Amino acid sequence: MPSSNPETVSEALVFEALADATRRRVLELLRTCDTMTAGEIAAAFPGISRPAVSRHLRILRDAGLVRARESGREWHYRLDPGPLRAMQDEWLSTFAPIGQTSLRRLKQRAESETKERRGTRRETPASQRKRIARR
Repeated sequence: MPSSNPETVSEALVFEALADATRRRVLELLRTCDTMTAGEIAAAFPGISRPAVSRHLRILRDAGLVRARESGREWHYRLDPGPLRAMQDEWLSTFAPIGQTSLRRLKQRAESETKERRGTRRETPASQRKRIARR
């Protein structure tokens, strides 16, 4: 069982929810729409049964990635970006220095190659003839 720390459990639920491609597609749908009913979401996945879509929505709800509001007989879902933002701020951002270091190295390498090329003059046919004529 995961740690009893609520933050760790929440992180684990977010990662578990994001591990599934269908759930990621649901989040992408909700990113483009303010709210969608469960039926509208299910209609976007014709190859998946409505009960399966409902299970995906429950997992996303449990992870805090979507909010649900009941209105009559329908459930309306909307994206809650909070857990994604927290993941970005607390975990993914720790990997940013790796990318920055790689970009810095690439820049230094490109600049040194440019300097080397500038320092090495290419001999033109006219300068070759002059050099040969001097011998």
